[in-house]
Amino acid sequence: MTALPAEKRAAKLLRDLAHQLLALDERIKDNDREIRETFRADDRAEIIESLPGMGPILGAEFVAIVGDLAGYKDAGRLAAHAGLAPVARDSAVAPATTTGPSATTGGCGTSSTWPPDRHDATRPLPGLLKKRAEGLLHTQALLALARRRVDVLWAMLRDKRLFTPAPPITQTA
Repeated sequence: MTALPAEKRAAKLLRDLAHQLLALDERIKDNDREIRETFRADDRAEIIESLPGMGPILGAEFVAIVGDLAGYKDAGRLAAHAGLAPVARDSAVAPATTTGPSATTGGCGTSSTWPPDRHDATRPLPGLLKKRAEGLLHTQALLALARRRVDVLWAMLRDKRLFTPAPPITQTA
């Protein structure tokens, strides 16, 4: 059997890389476990995770970015932070007359956060076909659904209620 001159060296490099990848995979699992444990220690975790699509990693990202909801006057302010609602682009130098989505892409407006990053790609998101039937473009429909999720999550956290598919029944006076 003939061996190539660099065969032993290549095998050692591949073995070393495989060990590094396995070690990295373990570090990622440890980090994910620590994120889950830290998030689930938060008193809002159960509420946040009850919303379909919000797992512990995404929930932890939400809590880290948003912090205490007291910093947001209403769901619209939270949606504006997420880049899902029109906000004025006023300047102290010259007043602006245009409004539109937040110019920033940070915060909750990242594509990995809103809409949730995990869903079955073979099925449309719930409500997407309805929004498309209303005449919205695909991107507009996704933004409308994401905005609705912000509104629902805001109300859940405000009222300290778990998600239910049907709206809660309110008592009238």
